Amino acid sequence: MRLGAIADDLTGASDLASVIRRERWTVLQTVGLPRVPLPPADAVVVSLKTRTVPAGEAVAASLAAAAFLRRAGADQFYFKYCSTFDSTDRGNIGPVIEALLADLGEDFTIACPAYPALQRTVYLGHLFVSDDLLSDSAMRRHPLTPMTDANLVRVLGRQCRGRIALLPLPAVEQGDEIARQRLDMLRQDGYVAAIADGIFDRHLATLGRVCVGFPLVTGGAALGGALARAHGLRPSPPEQAVLPPRCRPAVILSGSCSSATLTQLERVVPTMPSIAIDPVALAADGQSVARVIQWACENLRQERLLIYSSAHSRTVADAQARLGSMEAARLIEEAFAAIAAALAGAGVRTFIVAGGETAGAVVQALGVRVLTVGDDIDPGVPWMYSLDPEGFSLAMKSGNFGGPDLFVKALGDVA
Repeated sequence: MRLGAIADDLTGASDLASVIRRERWTVLQTVGLPRVPLPPADAVVVSLKTRTVPAGEAVAASLAAAAFLRRAGADQFYFKYCSTFDSTDRGNIGPVIEALLADLGEDFTIACPAYPALQRTVYLGHLFVSDDLLSDSAMRRHPLTPMTDANLVRVLGRQCRGRIALLPLPAVEQGDEIARQRLDMLRQDGYVAAIADGIFDRHLATLGRVCVGFPLVTGGAALGGALARAHGLRPSPPEQAVLPPRCRPAVILSGSCSSATLTQLERVVPTMPSIAIDPVALAADGQSVARVIQWACENLRQERLLIYSSAHSRTVADAQARLGSMEAARLIEEAFAAIAAALAGAGVRTFIVAGGETAGAVVQALGVRVLTVGDDIDPGVPWMYSLDPEGFSLAMKSGNFGGPDLFVKALGDVA
């Protein structure tokens, strides 16, 4: 195995897997640690659910994943987090980076969430989302990981025990040798990690080549793809070229409250049977989920259904004020898990899921542990097919991913 990757949520892992697959690598994604032997692959991406758990739990799960990947023969390790650096001052990106470095007997790495294709760029250590600083973007109001500081050197510094440096754009722009020399100097000066600037894909290509020899690299999906490209491996796996056909009925389960998802929902709500769920109603009425399941089963003959908890920020804030943010999230995740399990029992095999936490709840409910990766619907949102157990076609997207017609295009792929 050329690359063993650890991702802090499910949809982020799918994004990384799809980017690596574009380099014609064979890629498998696991949900947690696999329970069956894996077929040979150039890269394995272990998806965890560690973005918002206590830092100690995130570290323990990440170290367990690293141990599995080491036993599986990984030559290099990659820690993948969101291109908007979703975390809090308590972690979990920094603690996991330091724990993985210590586990590998290393003392330095880079951190770069830049994803130019999605307009996530890093300049002078500051993360931009399109034309806005991260702290001025919609991520400022994220219900679980509000990002109020765009200076990633500061953000990561508050999470780490070691010192954090900056690899500035001029050093990256000057090419491999200068960037490598600057990173060597930062390592010698005792820094534990460097936030690397990156604005264009060519900057990530430089970072990928410079980091080919690093035992541990960390960043977003785009840097992972650049790293795969830098290895120069060009297999041609026919077994990943075409996935089994996706069959109706297809169900959209949307828990994301991002502005991108809300726009995507607007395009499909008028076109199919749909029903909304909210955590306040779930807390007040223990039969709410059962009624949603009954409604869904009665409407399966329509072959396309939408069930969503996605709402605008004010509605989300009101629910969190009444229930607490963690309790509101727990109620929604448990509801989607129960709905997915019931629909699978009714014969549904095609699910389109929006939101990392929602996707994690759904695949756990379906018992999915190993997936193979197909073509992208939109950048970072691939179709996937479950190998353990066999039979589920899944499209799982991070909240902010995809164009306005993502759901429309996904449904158009279903026979």
